[in-house]
Amino acid sequence: MAVKASDERIERLTKYLFSAPSWPMSLFIVVVLGLVIDGASLRLGQQVQFLGTLGFTVPAVAGFLLTKPLIDLLGKQMTWNRSALLATACTVFGVIITISGLVFSVSMLPLFYAAGLGFVFGIRIFVLVAISDYRVHRMIIPAATQSLAGVAMGWFLFAPSFVLLALVLHVVFGGGFIILIWLMERPFRKAFNIRMLNFVNTFIAHLTDGSKTMEDFFREMGEEVFVPEVSIFFRRKDKRGLLFTVPNVHPGPIGEIGGGNLPRFFQNAFDDMVMVSHGAATHDFNLVSEDEIIKLITPVRESARNVTYSGTGSLSTRYQVGSVKVLAQVFGDTLLLVGTRSPERTEDLDFNIGMAIMSEGHRAFPNVGFVDAHNCLTGDISYVTPASLVANEYFRACNLAFDETPHLPRYPLRVGISHVAVPFTRDEGFGDLGIQALVVRVDDQTTAYVLFDGNNMHEGVREVIRDRVLTFVDEAELMTTDSHVVNTVTGKNPVGLHVPAEKIIPFVDQAVREALADLTPAEAGGSTAWGERVVVFGSQRISQLASTVSTMLVFIPALSAAILLLAFLLSFIAYLAIG
Repeated sequence: MAVKASDERIERLTKYLFSAPSWPMSLFIVVVLGLVIDGASLRLGQQVQFLGTLGFTVPAVAGFLLTKPLIDLLGKQMTWNRSALLATACTVFGVIITISGLVFSVSMLPLFYAAGLGFVFGIRIFVLVAISDYRVHRMIIPAATQSLAGVAMGWFLFAPSFVLLALVLHVVFGGGFIILIWLMERPFRKAFNIRMLNFVNTFIAHLTDGSKTMEDFFREMGEEVFVPEVSIFFRRKDKRGLLFTVPNVHPGPIGEIGGGNLPRFFQNAFDDMVMVSHGAATHDFNLVSEDEIIKLITPVRESARNVTYSGTGSLSTRYQVGSVKVLAQVFGDTLLLVGTRSPERTEDLDFNIGMAIMSEGHRAFPNVGFVDAHNCLTGDISYVTPASLVANEYFRACNLAFDETPHLPRYPLRVGISHVAVPFTRDEGFGDLGIQALVVRVDDQTTAYVLFDGNNMHEGVREVIRDRVLTFVDEAELMTTDSHVVNTVTGKNPVGLHVPAEKIIPFVDQAVREALADLTPAEAGGSTAWGERVVVFGSQRISQLASTVSTMLVFIPALSAAILLLAFLLSFIAYLAIG
């Protein structure tokens, strides 16, 4: 069965990410809110006139103006929009807490205003250590700008003893939030030896300025693996050749981090056109750093020296068992298998499934390239586990190919290739390499392999585009590289989701037509290289991370409520003692 991927649970957390509105809009809200409270405070007596402007608007503006420069001085980054949004959100919290004091008595207003300032201080510490610098001691001064301005305003609005009360409540609420931060980070320190909020800092830095410091965390978590890479080298006289390779690692996790742009790195490393298909690998096999890609490129380049070329190939043949369809074709001593379940979900396969298929195929061929077409996303992201029904269907379908393809007749081989850039962006689901096509003509049969640089295909898109391709050729399969360069805050950005198939088809037509026009007698040879000591996320690391996050989400709300309740209780005690 296809099992729901653990990283899907982490992906759901991205719904809490959003872009801050422009700072003038945030300040406008603060000013209006202050004026509204000013109008209401006129009814409370002379001692609290202009509570809105003095007690809330002025501190918010002070926090807005001072926070970003102070953080910049510390070598970190914060935008004016975020500074304004934080000041506005804290103002709203402060208003709610302060106004709630009127439920009891106007005389309790100083206590609740002081408690509001303490809460603002605490929440600003929490937010700033998350988005700017995980080191709490460095964020105390930037966090205190808004609330200390409120304390100064409170000195004018209330009795002189207010200042002492407010400072005591700063310690109470600030200490409470610092304890909460410690409790949140403790599970990550014990399980992965990383600082959770530092990880959040680097993630936000990646989104805002492309920083790759996240790779340092992944390397600490990672483990070394040895992975086979099956490649087919096509060479043609006086024409550009092609490398079709199947690295059994996962091109993630996000954006340019790790192996997210694996296909482009491979292409930049070779003069020939390179088609980087998706092998059997889940997110456990994400590269921890783009530096690890060279450990995959080098063995492939070295293996090219010992390739035995042949000018013949077999007809492409399709085999099906259950929901799994496999397109198989022989090139010299190498068998290429491309598997799909479309229109059913076609997602990541566990590495061991691919290894089992390749090992079984070695009874017939020295090189067996198994490609997960990764071309149908129907809903939740999931992966296929060993010994499941779907895994069994893949294995049995490939076994049919192992039984039959060694006996298929061989014919002279003609190959055409093309690479078409597309006007679509990463946000629209297309990676840097656009669309690549390999067209193979054997005897009187023409087969097209069309590769999209993207992360999966929207449900039904494969069928629409493949039907179009079949008007040009006899057999065809569509594949995606699974490049996660198209993903930053979500794992769901498949080809065809934002750009309809009808707009993609003209570029596919161009790719197939150009490849057909490029058909030339060719020789092909395969190799099986090994990427050694490649550092990846590691077995079950994603599951462990997801479990840790899930556990935190259960207990943190209760802990937060308990800490805040204690802080308010201590505030009341401090008020009685100082008053």
